[in-house]
Amino acid sequence: MLRRPKPTDSEADLLREQEQFLTSGTPSAANVVRRPDKRRGEAGGDGGEHNGEDEGRQRDVVTIEDLPDQLPSLTPAPPKKSRFKASRVTFEGEDAEERLDRQDTHISAVLSRIIERDTSSTPISLPPLTGMAFPKVLHRSETSSQVPLSSAGGKKSIFARQIASQRVKEGNTPLHCAPEAAQTPETSMDTDDQPTATSGPRLVSGQGLEGRGSSGETIRIHRENQAKLQAMSQSEILQEQKKLLSQLDPRLVEFVRSRKAQSVPSSASPSKHPQAKSSRENLPLQNVSRDSSSAAVLFQKPQEVEMEVEEEEEELPPAPAVTEEDLPVKPQKEWVHMNKLEPEKLEWMRDLPAPRRKGTKKAMQARFDFAGTLIPPTEDLPTHLGLHHHGEEPERAGYSLQELFLLSRSQIIQQRSLALSMLANILSKARAGEYLPVLKGSVTSTLLDAGLLFLLRFALDDSVEGAMSAAVHALKALLVCAEDEECLDYTFSWFRGLASFPLLPSAQEEEEVEDEGLPECMRLTAKEKEERKSDHDVARQDVVKGLLKMKLLPRLRYILEVVRPSPRVVHDILEILTRIARHSASSSTQVLDCPRLMEMVLSEFLPTSWTAPSSPLPQSVYGLPLASAMKLLRVLATSGRHACARLLNSLGVRERLCCLLSAEPGELLLEPTEALRISTEAYRLWAVAVGYGQACKLYIDLYPGLAKALQSVHRVLAPSDPLLPLQLQRVLALLSLLTQVTHTAGCHQELQAGMVSSQGEECPPPPTVSWGHVAGLQASLLGHLKGFVKSLDNPAHKESSLAVIPAYLTYLGAYYHQLSRQNCFKPVETLQELELLTSEVLLPLLSHHVVQGLIKNLKSSSVVCNIQSSHPGPETTPSLPGLACPAWRDHLGLVVPSSPFPLLTGLGLLLETITGIHKGLSSKFTGLLLSEPVIGYLRSCSQATPTLSHTRAWLLRHEHHLLYLLLRLAHRLVTIEPQVAKHASLYHQVALVLLPWLLPGSEYLAHELLSTIIFSKDFISEGHSGGPEAVELGELKLQEQTQHQTSPSLQTVGALLREACVQLPSIRGCFLTHLAHLEPSVLTSRDALLGRNPWINSHLLPELTGPTLPSDWPFLPLVSLYERTGVSDGGGLAVEELPQGALQVVTHCLQWLLLLEVWREDALKVILPIAKLARLSCVFLCSSDLFLERPVQKLTWGLFRLLTRRSRLDSLDLNVPPPGLASFQDLYSALLSQYEAVSFGDRLFGCWVLLPLQRRYNTTMKLAVFGEHVGMLRSLGVTLDQLSIPIERFTSPPEDSLPLLHLYFRSLVTGTLKPRWCPVLYVVALSHVNSFIFSQDAAAQEVEAARHSMLRKIYYLTDEVLRNHLLLFRLPQQHSEFGFDMYDQLPPIRAKRLERVLRLQDSSDEKGD
Repeated sequence: MLRRPKPTDSEADLLREQEQFLTSGTPSAANVVRRPDKRRGEAGGDGGEHNGEDEGRQRDVVTIEDLPDQLPSLTPAPPKKSRFKASRVTFEGEDAEERLDRQDTHISAVLSRIIERDTSSTPISLPPLTGMAFPKVLHRSETSSQVPLSSAGGKKSIFARQIASQRVKEGNTPLHCAPEAAQTPETSMDTDDQPTATSGPRLVSGQGLEGRGSSGETIRIHRENQAKLQAMSQSEILQEQKKLLSQLDPRLVEFVRSRKAQSVPSSASPSKHPQAKSSRENLPLQNVSRDSSSAAVLFQKPQEVEMEVEEEEEELPPAPAVTEEDLPVKPQKEWVHMNKLEPEKLEWMRDLPAPRRKGTKKAMQARFDFAGTLIPPTEDLPTHLGLHHHGEEPERAGYSLQELFLLSRSQIIQQRSLALSMLANILSKARAGEYLPVLKGSVTSTLLDAGLLFLLRFALDDSVEGAMSAAVHALKALLVCAEDEECLDYTFSWFRGLASFPLLPSAQEEEEVEDEGLPECMRLTAKEKEERKSDHDVARQDVVKGLLKMKLLPRLRYILEVVRPSPRVVHDILEILTRIARHSASSSTQVLDCPRLMEMVLSEFLPTSWTAPSSPLPQSVYGLPLASAMKLLRVLATSGRHACARLLNSLGVRERLCCLLSAEPGELLLEPTEALRISTEAYRLWAVAVGYGQACKLYIDLYPGLAKALQSVHRVLAPSDPLLPLQLQRVLALLSLLTQVTHTAGCHQELQAGMVSSQGEECPPPPTVSWGHVAGLQASLLGHLKGFVKSLDNPAHKESSLAVIPAYLTYLGAYYHQLSRQNCFKPVETLQELELLTSEVLLPLLSHHVVQGLIKNLKSSSVVCNIQSSHPGPETTPSLPGLACPAWRDHLGLVVPSSPFPLLTGLGLLLETITGIHKGLSSKFTGLLLSEPVIGYLRSCSQATPTLSHTRAWLLRHEHHLLYLLLRLAHRLVTIEPQVAKHASLYHQVALVLLPWLLPGSEYLAHELLSTIIFSKDFISEGHSGGPEAVELGELKLQEQTQHQTSPSLQTVGALLREACVQLPSIRGCFLTHLAHLEPSVLTSRDALLGRNPWINSHLLPELTGPTLPSDWPFLPLVSLYERTGVSDGGGLAVEELPQGALQVVTHCLQWLLLLEVWREDALKVILPIAKLARLSCVFLCSSDLFLERPVQKLTWGLFRLLTRRSRLDSLDLNVPPPGLASFQDLYSALLSQYEAVSFGDRLFGCWVLLPLQRRYNTTMKLAVFGEHVGMLRSLGVTLDQLSIPIERFTSPPEDSLPLLHLYFRSLVTGTLKPRWCPVLYVVALSHVNSFIFSQDAAAQEVEAARHSMLRKIYYLTDEVLRNHLLLFRLPQQHSEFGFDMYDQLPPIRAKRLERVLRLQDSSDEKGD
């Protein structure tokens, strides 16, 4: 950068600086411009250029060696060219006049029609005579006698106003003075108001008619217009108005309306002009550009969130205009420019009018106070609150979102801080759902769409600490929901509570336009596409990922490291980092990899030594341990075992755990609340680490401290302790740690043996803690459990006992599960111990009145059973998913203290373990399964259809655990307890609906259900209790009612069901084989659910992309076989040879489907009927002869009959695309091609093809049969008896598609469609053609001509049989010879119609002759 010359510079310095300036090419700060002197005759040119005369002048320029004589142009620009000159073609010597006449032919006509105006009658006024030689000089003091500005007609000079005043004195008017009405610029396009009988018109001024009678002509035109308007009705006036508006330029109309709006006096009622009021409501978003790495729009003014308003405003008298008397200071005549009063500029001095509703039912702009509370539009708040400002609505208190966005970019620090603080408060309330009842739309989504994220990111770079702190607080309000974190902490001690789903937005399919047509090797990878996206695009899909792309982590590190803000900002930043870590494993890795960030957090907020703070609320938290910092470490460790190892080993977290847990919370030199919180978070972090088999050495080192903490459990849970909730959380965290330690120690023996037998193969090392280290804990914890069970009778201890009992039960389940796998396991002693545990603890606990009262809340606390009636949740944003936990304590749910789910889940885990060890204990818990609350809950679950989302998934996972454990208990009891066997079908139904509900991470539960309950004969009680026989009786009854055999090859469904029940083990093996691709997920899930900690890689569950199994999993073998055997062949599907065992696979799949359709119909209700039809169509498409195999034929016939029952046909909608297909028409086209190629006239395939040809379905499929695939009509020999669909569904109502009727008629007349080839469609075509030709309904000329033409052609047919069928057809009749009834002769009305048509033909022939 060039420096400015200084007084001390020498001449050599100045020459050197001049040389640097000239060589740098920097434009000069000032240019010398010499303007030409016209008095000297100099040519005028551009001031910046030198003409020839300038070049000859000498300039005083310091010369430097090797400097060019002429400086290069600093801003070179191409010469200007005309866009129109290039398109003109001219020739030399061409006459310009001829070219003008040739191009502008209208000029001569215009010039020849110019008529000079007649001025003979125009009065001429001479100037007044005066005795003075010169006019009198005008003084400002004399201007008071002049004509006022308002009456002078617009803005005029002082001289013009003086002349006008003289003419007024003399009684003369100006020569071109318009009538008084014409002076008013009140021009209107509205015709609603009747024209008033004024002295002159409002629209016609009469200018240009100054001749004789000009005013009379104007009045005549005006009266003629009035007469026409009065003769027209209101509708005619509106119609003409619309016509006129459609012909005029919209800009002209808008201009005229704006002029009218300006001319309306201020006293006019505002309700007459709603356009002006609502004009601001439809403004588009205004983009605000700013330099950034993002090429897109960074942030916009937010669309205003609108309040719902229903009442009309009350008419208020308009405020009088400001007059000179209202002014506090009276203007003097000598003051310059003060002779005119401007009321609109003085309105701000007036008192604010009372707030009122707008005169419209449209929504109003939302306004908020400083706390983020919505201000009602009618509330009149005092002005001293500081909520009134000079905005769009000064009478209304509060700030709109648009105004807050504007203030947040203000140059005034206080305004920026205020706006950001208000936005933080608004976001907090919006995330809590407080605005949902009163506001339209989502406040959070509106702010994000307007660019809030970029606004906050820019504000974080503010150099003022106050504004930066407000931005941090607003960002925390956007990202973090305190209630969500509370709920996750509350469920940490539940079974698998330390695991959680990543908070990733739902994946959205993006159009790959750029990669279309490129080979695979040249296409961009997913990572490259992500890097090429702009910040705006990334943030629009994922808020957290967008913030990471905008370098949020280095900025937060800088704030912590350099700015060293207040405690509140520090806590906000740590909570923001925790939310980012919950986003995904990759986000956690970025937090760990950010340079110096984690080192800064550990050194400043988790030090190994510190001094006690001087006050409970210290001014700075630097150098003090913080619970929020420990929680950040715990969430980071949850993302994976490698992240946890980095924290423990590289960052020194192990030493900090030792330091914090070796002492009691009261000895930590911290405020008691913070000490308990940081101790709790330390236990949780340790439990997460032990969950990977890490940090086990700490257990041995800190065992005395743990034993001491266990001994003091009953003491710290005293009801009188004000910190009881925090003490409860600490005890629960301690029990979670001991549970994980027990699981890890239980794997020591297996890992030790595996390391010996691995012989160099990869195998996890055995943990340092073994079973002997944890075996002694069981007696102490069992004693605690007995004490808490007894404490249930004490009302003061009831709540705390209910809170900790589930954790003790979970620990005992882990202990006995791992004990049974140890070499030291002693079966006899363990069985006796389990019997004592059951009789002394479990049965008294289960029968206790407090627990029984909890179990009654099972259904009301369920998430599955209360999807529809659940309370309205908070605002959800797709790009920022949350758990929807605000106000979770105020309503029933899974997490509240009155919920029985944690207790029953812990009890179920323990029962699953001990009943597996001691089979005889199962029957002691029959009462739990048969209790009325549990049976009612299971019935509700069997009918429920829960939806999947982030807001419910974290709760659904825990409820799925309880359902699975109840089903496992039923599996043990169904064979030994007759009372439980009575409800076997209910348990089976629940298992069937639970299977497609299971979420990622629960694959092992799905595998266990498939292996034990789903295909178990014990749970399909109909198979061995007369179920097939009952179905056979139903078949016989149906046949007696219909009095005909539906199909000669159809075996009764009862026999098919009986065979399916025999084949259940083979069916189970078939489905498990087709689900073998889930084996890695099943093994990973098994390790997590069974406590195989050393094999767990991450406590972060898989991404929530959908359930583990699709809802149509029973069709999976069919679909996979179709995908394997069908290969792409020119847009179609070429069938290859079937793999070995395909027939058996298809048979087992169809048997299972038949069993479900008959006995478990409710389990398949989530599958649309069209989806079932599409999946079953794979039987015909996956091979050329598979459908001809006898077992497949019989089973498919049975399924076809079930699908074509009356209730099923009514619900079958073929216009809805089946899941996985673009449309059903594409599938049907493939079926038609397959039928033509390989069907051999198969009746089953024929019925399948006929099903979509019912009258209620799309005509496209019928056109395809009678158009492109008309050849198949020769082999479609399905009879009306074989078709289980009533023929009336094909023939009623009459067809109205003219192209299809032509095809029907052509196929009949040409002999393509015959009754012996295609009986069903022959009847259908006859019925529709007969109804069409004899229809009496009025129709278009084209349709009527087609009727006459068909009728004439039918009459002259040489085929007598076909002619009689077409003319004498009466009604379809299923059991007649041809499938329809006929008239003996034409009814009179039809005969007359035929005679009339033939007579018309004869008359037309005679005219032609």
